[in-house]
Amino acid sequence: MMISTYKKKPAVEVEGFIATGWENIISTITKATSCKSIIAIDCYTGIHYDELKTQFSTINPVLFIDTKDLFIPQKEVEALTKRFMTDDVLFGYMSNVSLSEYFDSDKLEAARKAIAQADDHVVIFGHGAHLVADNDILIYADMPRWEIQQRMRRRQVQGLGIDNSQEAFSFQYKRGLFNDWRCMDKHKRNIYPYVDYWLDSVVPNEPKMIDRATFYAGMDKAANSPFRVVPFFDPAPWGGQWMKEVCNLDPSKPNYGWCFDCVPEENSLLLEVGNVVFEMPSVNLVYTKSREVLGEPVESRFGKEFPIRFDFLDTVKGGNLSLQVHPTTQYVHDNFGLNYTQDESYYIMDTEEGAHVYIGVKTGTNGDDVIAELEKAQEGEIVFDADKYINKIPTKKHDHFLIPAGTIHCSGTNAVVLEISSTPNLFTFKLWDWQRLGLDGKPRPINVQRGKEVIDWGRDTEYAEKKLINCFEVVATGDGWKEEKTGLHRNEFIETRRHTFTKAVTHYTDESVNVLNLVDGAEIIIESPTNAFEPMIIHYAETFIIPASVGEYTIRPHGASEGKECMTIKASVRI
Repeated sequence: MMISTYKKKPAVEVEGFIATGWENIISTITKATSCKSIIAIDCYTGIHYDELKTQFSTINPVLFIDTKDLFIPQKEVEALTKRFMTDDVLFGYMSNVSLSEYFDSDKLEAARKAIAQADDHVVIFGHGAHLVADNDILIYADMPRWEIQQRMRRRQVQGLGIDNSQEAFSFQYKRGLFNDWRCMDKHKRNIYPYVDYWLDSVVPNEPKMIDRATFYAGMDKAANSPFRVVPFFDPAPWGGQWMKEVCNLDPSKPNYGWCFDCVPEENSLLLEVGNVVFEMPSVNLVYTKSREVLGEPVESRFGKEFPIRFDFLDTVKGGNLSLQVHPTTQYVHDNFGLNYTQDESYYIMDTEEGAHVYIGVKTGTNGDDVIAELEKAQEGEIVFDADKYINKIPTKKHDHFLIPAGTIHCSGTNAVVLEISSTPNLFTFKLWDWQRLGLDGKPRPINVQRGKEVIDWGRDTEYAEKKLINCFEVVATGDGWKEEKTGLHRNEFIETRRHTFTKAVTHYTDESVNVLNLVDGAEIIIESPTNAFEPMIIHYAETFIIPASVGEYTIRPHGASEGKECMTIKASVRI
């Protein structure tokens, strides 16, 4: 059996201040205050609210204000957000609600009067605490979205201004994605300069706190050197067995279908401060250092959004993914409030016997016939025959399939896909799911009605063979290396390049963030020709990010791969 070298907890080492445990944290805050100090503990959704409230109340203020008590009633929150939640099971519309709209103006005014009259410490705790009154100390209790999702599944957390903890996970996630997280991120972007301390409460009752200087030291270092975010893994109805061994995952689990190794809006970023690891959402780096990380042209186009996503789809000894299609840019703009859609590609990391990919319709296919049969299949009247209408392409390691929006596609069984795509998630229209139930034992939502509005029937066999399958082109060679252009499709804004090498290769970010994965070889090292950053070692299958600010960097085989052939795939934004 292979020995896994995949690192699941990568961290950015930084010098600075860190306090651990509630006793030390409360002591630090108390020592930083003076008579009549106003202490605000603002927070993201998904924290263990009661734990934090109980601990911060031990400061023993003359006045303790919980922002939940200042919010409008839940029925008014539901009315405020109703048009963004919509009646769709999965899809809402991206909200523009601001956190200030959650406050009852009369209650807020009364709280401010009480604060003005207080003659000793005041503590303001909860979502939007910074908005209640000018404060002397601001603490922010952050929470990564992936951890929030785990707590949603366990029914441990509530939505913003609403107790939806007993709803199905899909509805909790929908409210988070379309409203709560957008609202909280907008608020957080406005208060970064004012936060004195950042709190990590991911592990219950084991809190950690860093100060402003340490936070920015971590952001500065990550924004100017290679780094990795924390990958997370999830089972799937079609999930496989490959990642268990390669990524050293729990062998007792039935399967792992997903590995998200570069989704900064949901992944965590770890800062290692004096051998103590502090966890925060990796999107903090994008929000505070967007120009350095993304590059000026990319920031100009996308704002403070990270536009490239890498993830694994493992179907080895598993099943086919759902037959699906991604909506067009106009469709997501009109229906969901997004600026761009999920164009993507499948880079094949590994295969076993019988591996295949479905992509595009067979030439001569009548779209009306396909939709009619998909609709009958959705109602359980027939079993949809995908092989009759969709191109089924045998695949092998290192194939690359380009999948612009509107293309019917899915990975078949016995393949490991490195999915390289633009960032928006959830926006997949499932057309057929092979008579399969979800992990909850219920049928997964099928979206034939939405799908038929965006399918491009011109993506047929000839189109796929010419423009979507293995469109490789050698663009440069050198001593011990070769660079190939592998896509993506001209409709997509992501450019991918594959490098095969036995010696050092020089790369340039060219004013765009670079995202790479070591798709072949045991180990490589990333170095700066000018020693601008510390060398970083990368192992097989690990995804890593090179901020645009890095400029020039080199990659060469290292350790067990010294003198052997390695291969990386690199994605950047076309400029």
